[in-house]
Amino acid sequence: MKETNTSLLKLLGNDHFSAYCKIELLDASPGYAKARMLISEEHLNGFGTVHGGAIFTLADLVFGSAANAHGRIAMAINCSIAYVKAAKKGYLTAEAKEVSIGYKLATYTVTITDDENDLIATFQGTAYRKSEKIEDLLA
Repeated sequence: MKETNTSLLKLLGNDHFSAYCKIELLDASPGYAKARMLISEEHLNGFGTVHGGAIFTLADLVFGSAANAHGRIAMAINCSIAYVKAAKKGYLTAEAKEVSIGYKLATYTVTITDDENDLIATFQGTAYRKSEKIEDLLA
């Protein structure tokens, strides 16, 4: 894993919706990212478990962060998620890892785990890699 660029981490962590959902981006480097979310009442559905949309948002943030950390703007073009266990309290942690990268497309897998390291969900995403550079946004 390459060294994290703090300016890039700040840019990627400036996602207003993720901040609203109380998601903290912990690490982002080319092809890798990690974040966590402390489960609170706002994240729960009517059954008292974490809403699937909150879990998807957590996964989407690390997916996008890992893809954009290469320095080119990358946008999701396809994502899917499988929920394997309900979560109710504590932290959820998402970790994105690059599976493949080409000039225009890159694919990633994301695992979401709870405090006991139990698998909560798996996410797969494909990003379209634009020619525009992230550094132009940091200037």
